[in-house]
Amino acid sequence: MTPRISLRFAAVLIALVPAAAACATGPEGASPAASASSSSAAPAGPPAAAEAARVGAADSGCPMPVSFGIAASWTPKAVDTAALGPDLAAALGKGGMVPVCEIDAKPAGNIGFIRVYTGEHGDLRATLTSFAGEGAQAPAFTELRIGGKPAVEITYTSTSELDGTVEKEVAFAVETSRGVVAVALDSFDDEEHAAMLPAYELAKSTLTVTG
Repeated sequence: MTPRISLRFAAVLIALVPAAAACATGPEGASPAASASSSSAAPAGPPAAAEAARVGAADSGCPMPVSFGIAASWTPKAVDTAALGPDLAAALGKGGMVPVCEIDAKPAGNIGFIRVYTGEHGDLRATLTSFAGEGAQAPAFTELRIGGKPAVEITYTSTSELDGTVEKEVAFAVETSRGVVAVALDSFDDEEHAAMLPAYELAKSTLTVTG
């Protein structure tokens, strides 16, 4: 299996080569099945950012089976995995899911992305467990309703393969007629994670299933 690219390394790579992208993973850690918790009440999060545009429609730059609001200056771009080549495309995938869109925070002054992945139909919690990977530490699951549909959110930490930093991660998944869609916040570090959470909350609170 092709090793994943750490999130911290991904941010450096993206800064140097705008066409490349990578996603966060960690080395060996606690098994999600061993440490996962579950809740039906959504944890308190920061207020959502104001909606400046929407992404997901055919003319939005990222056609997807969902649409949601994006914050000011965040820039969406479809992920062309065929053009990236098999090695980088495999590294970008997470738990069998394929990246289809990334919304870049750099024009808004932050280092990171909101990334959208699609995958086969399946149990949402199991899908997110695979998505987070074996290196996920202290995963916690929350059952939600997003866009009127059942959804699951996962929060966890991962350890950077580059410098050993423990970093916060968050993603949610919802079922569509074309399979599961996962939306993840990929940030450079915990400071960026906190600064970018309102944009993630905007995506979560405004998402509608369109396909």
